[in-house]
Amino acid sequence: MPQHLEVVSPGLAPPVWASLRNEALQVVKTEPSLASLVNAVILRHNSLEGALSFQLARKLGDQELRAMSLREVVEEALSADPSIIEAVEADLRAVFERDPACKGYLQPFLYFKGFLALQTYRIAHWLQGQGREPLALYLQSRVSELFQVDINPSARIGKGIFFDHGTGIVIGETAVIGDDVSMLHGVTLGGTGAHRGDRHPKIGNGVLLGAGAKVLGNIRIGDHAKIAAGSVVLKNVPAHCTAAGVPARLINCPICDEPARTMDQTLADAVFDYVI
Repeated sequence: MPQHLEVVSPGLAPPVWASLRNEALQVVKTEPSLASLVNAVILRHNSLEGALSFQLARKLGDQELRAMSLREVVEEALSADPSIIEAVEADLRAVFERDPACKGYLQPFLYFKGFLALQTYRIAHWLQGQGREPLALYLQSRVSELFQVDINPSARIGKGIFFDHGTGIVIGETAVIGDDVSMLHGVTLGGTGAHRGDRHPKIGNGVLLGAGAKVLGNIRIGDHAKIAAGSVVLKNVPAHCTAAGVPARLINCPICDEPARTMDQTLADAVFDYVI
């Protein structure tokens, strides 16, 4: 467990919004030069929904889609689908719990492009479901330009997701990602050709995808599996197994309990080793 985590009994963790506001108040006291930013993004609002809509609009607004108009779109999505804000809270907790460099909720909310890209995807995914594909694709493009993260709005992503660093993550149209997944920079969930249809990976719950991992094709990565950094995976990986190499081989099965939470990218001595 990272040293900065406060140990609390199950169900007693402080609400995300209350913690976020407390962190913001502390920054105002200790770093007055950031008071204007923190007030505008956090303290001026009465809810996490309000702060998130302002933050995404502030980051994504441009000449074509002004921040005020974009904020209205985000507010509409959050009001229509309460599950979005539940996922946002779970994502914030995931970043804090799994990133040893993260000091609290305020840091990812203000600065972490992986977190901000993921929340913009959640709005774009809602728009896609409402038949508003042009605007959804516009948000995808903006996220790619600003954060170097490319997530197709039609992809399905669970909650409690941690994009560490974020740079270079690509997630294809028919990809599915379960809950409590962690992935590092340079991960690709892609296809293997130009054919249409269901062509992207299905990632189970609690999976860890190491830096630069490429998972290609309509394959299944089982719950709590680990994909080692730089691996190229073209076939199914069973639950609780580690895959490593180019092409990837299975090793250490089944010993990965919760790799996405521990963020352990090291490889233990192989229990067995064969091409998948």
